[in-house]
Amino acid sequence: MDVILLERVEKLGAIGDVVKVKDGFARNFLLPRKKALRANEANKKVFEANRERIVAENAARRTDAEAEAKTLEGVSVTLIRQSSNTGQLYGSVAVRDLVDALVADGHKVDKSQVALDRPIKAIGLHDVKIALHPEVSVTVKVNVARSPEEAEMQAQGVDVMASMFERDDAGFTEDYDPNAEPGEIARDDANTEEAQG
Repeated sequence: MDVILLERVEKLGAIGDVVKVKDGFARNFLLPRKKALRANEANKKVFEANRERIVAENAARRTDAEAEAKTLEGVSVTLIRQSSNTGQLYGSVAVRDLVDALVADGHKVDKSQVALDRPIKAIGLHDVKIALHPEVSVTVKVNVARSPEEAEMQAQGVDVMASMFERDDAGFTEDYDPNAEPGEIARDDANTEEAQG
């Protein structure tokens, strides 16, 4: 299906571009969200008549988004979650959790603006893209930890999981008897001589 884009769509085109997309993408995403119009003669005339207004509205929204992006630049959000000893979370950090944390910090962020490909399921530092406008995006650091102290260490660049699992250089080695039968318990030689004598 051919559509006329009413705003910039990533990997597709800019305002006014006529692009060919799959029917389902147009019907289920672009058209209901007012991101595009069907590319027929009537809609082309309507678009051309309103092009200046559409471009001006887009520029105004982009300016607002750029102002908000400046407040979000370099922002780091800390989320305290329970996890296993290996660092896997019991549950996950989803878009809603990030939006709640950012709104609590005083930022205006909507769920649809958070571009989280899949939920965060491990402790550590994660970069999350916030798309405030089709042409304006900013990256926010998300620090997921088990405690505020651990979050502080991660913020300073310490890999908490690696430091937790540091191996002892000496290590523990068990005495090995090459003549022992499988499953046989190791015996003390002194005790066996007394038992035989």
